Order: sequence, then C-alpha cells, then structure tokens
Amino acid sequence: MSLSGNLKTVSFPDILQLLSTGKKTGILSVETATRKKEVAFKDGNIVHAASVNSSEDLLGNMLVNRGRISKSDLERAITLHRQTGRQLGTTLIDMKIFDKAEIAEVLKQQIEEIVYNLFAWQDGDFTFRENEKPKNAPFLVDLSTMNVVMEGTRRIDEWIEIQKILPPDDVMLAMVRTPKIKKDEVRLSVEEFQILGLINGERTVADLISQSPVGEFVTCRAIYRLIVDNLVEAVGQREGEKAQKEDEEEVVLSIIFKLYNVCFYRIRELFEDMLGDENDRYRSFSVQYNSGLMEFFTGADPASDQAPSLERFISAVKGLPAPVRFHKLMRDLDFMLSEHLQFVYQLLGLRVFRDGVSSVKREIAEPLALNRDLVKRFKIEEDFYKTIKRADNTVKLVRG
Repeated sequence: MSLSGNLKTVSFPDILQLLSTGKKTGILSVETATRKKEVAFKDGNIVHAASVNSSEDLLGNMLVNRGRISKSDLERAITLHRQTGRQLGTTLIDMKIFDKAEIAEVLKQQIEEIVYNLFAWQDGDFTFRENEKPKNAPFLVDLSTMNVVMEGTRRIDEWIEIQKILPPDDVMLAMVRTPKIKKDEVRLSVEEFQILGLINGERTVADLISQSPVGEFVTCRAIYRLIVDNLVEAVGQREGEKAQKEDEEEVVLSIIFKLYNVCFYRIRELFEDMLGDENDRYRSFSVQYNSGLMEFFTGADPASDQAPSLERFISAVKGLPAPVRFHKLMRDLDFMLSEHLQFVYQLLGLRVFRDGVSSVKREIAEPLALNRDLVKRFKIEEDFYKTIKRADNTVKLVRG
C-alpha cells in the first residue's frame, strides 16, 4: 500500500481511520521542517510512537516529574544509553532504577501523548511504509486506533473549552482557602489530585505543565476542572514578569486576522480538493466579499506570498470611527464565515460541510491561545462559535 501526502489535504484522523479499517501493518511518518514523529501499526492498531530525536528526553522528563528518578541519575542513564545504543527505558531497567512494568506504563503514556499531539498538526508531509517494523522498540503497546481517533477528536473540542477558563500565562494559581462547594465531600480524579499537590500560590499554568507527571493536555484539563469546581483560583501576576503594555486593540486585531484567515483558507482548500483548482463556482461566490475589510480575508495560504498584509489590515480597521470599528469588523466576519459554511453544504453536501466545520474548529486553538485574557474580554471565541452554530442551524433547517 502506497500512502503519502500532506496534512493540508488529508487530515491525521482520516489517515488513522484508513490504516485501521485496512488493518495495516507498518510505520507512518509525519514531519515538518523542524519536527518528525513516527507511529507504528500492527493489524490496524497502534503499537508504538516516537518523536524522532526527542523521545528519550520526553521519557526522562516524565520520570523526573513523577519523582521516581533524580536529575543526576537521569543524566547517568542518558550517558550510558548513548554509549551502548540501548533504549533509555531498557537502560533504566538495567540500572535497576525501575522495573519493566513501570517503564511500560510510562512509555504507553508517552506514546499516547505523541499520537494525540498529531491531531493538532495542520501541515506536515506524511508517508506510510507498509510492513516496516519499529526499530529499537523493546516495549510495544496495543491501542485501538479507532478509540484513539475518537479520543483525539474529543480532545480538540475539550481543549477549546479549557482555553476559555485557563488564566493568562503570567498568572499564579493557589488553592482556595474556603471553597464554595455544595457537598461535604470533594471527589478528585488521580490527575486532579496530582496537580493540586503542585499548586502552591507561586506557580503559573506553564510552571505546572513543566512540573506535571501527566502531560500537557491532562494537566490543563485538571487545572480547568479545579478552577471550575472553585478549588483553585488566580492570585495575581508574578512579580517581575508583568508583560509590557501593548496596544490591546492591535493585539486583538492580529488574533482576529490570523484566526479568520486560516479558517477561510481551509474552506477554500475544501473546494479545491473536491472540485479542482479551476473551480469557477467558488470563485464567483467568494468574489462578492472582496471589498472593504473583507478583502483581507481572501482564503490565501497564510504562509504564502499571496497572504494579505496584517499591517495594512490594522491600518484599514483603524481608519474607521473608533466607537464602531470592532463591531463592524466582527459583524462582517460573522456574516462572511456563516455564508461560506452554508455554501459548502449547498455545493458539496452534508459530509463535506461537517468536515469543514471540524477543520475550522481545529484551526482556532492556536490563535485563541495567543492571549487568553484579551480573547476572553473581547469575546472573540464566543462570537466565533455563535457563527458556526448559526450556520449549523441553517443547514438543519434546510435539511428539514
């Protein structure tokens, strides 16, 4: 089986589903200019994964954060691992620091984190090498690929909700002294209990992620639940790390610019993938928006030379009267995105519409994380989701 391409045209979940239903055995490589990950399959299930040139460091950090190994012992193990060529996990067992079962547990968690991280990739070349086996992988797991697809998709949606609650990166967190809870008994998951033990009134979200033994997503989810349950609260910015004052309006406009440009780019890609580059119907439809502020949201690849200019966009917005400029911009973008999504349904059908909505949702995590405080105050994410919801409701009405 020959399978290769780019994640711009085939999403990572779609690749996983194809390999799972085909019960394929081999190695899937996904790489960009700076990163490379490999996922190994046997009979359609995931048995191994590695971040090339960094997996050993990840395993070591996870073990240090668990409090099961000192940094000096880890350094000794890494030195021995490099001298012998044996895997770091095997080296740690040889040194009698860990037993095989504990290393296997941590490696399974590491493999899951590597695979789930790929769900957020929107770009990267991929190649599947059939019947190839992972090298230097003494520990294999057996993960249901379809379960991984469902969990990875759920994480994307859950991450969006988490981002709404997490405080800015320079804000410290502390336990609430007198929690306002309705029950006499507080129930915590194992992960929430672990993270709660790290919260001391001096650490930020970034600090907790670096100290956590359970990975970035699980850590942020635990912090989110602790905040929602009124067990943890923000206690102010760390001294000496207050960000320099920026022009808030320009920061907000740059977030909006990036957010909506990547969304319209993904929508245009849907039409080109389904109908080819010479798709006159989409061009005729989209040209009606090439005026005013909307001319800066052309659907061009944000990384290409044809991408609109952020500086010109900000200048054009600031040319409008201050009291109405933000309202006008968001009103026009709301209408434009909703119309584009509805046109996807009308021309390409329900399945592609659903794929388009999912693709648009995946795009928002990174832009919205640029400055969570401003995103929340200016209701950028809230307005964005109202637009998607309205397009979805319109499609439901049309379908009856």
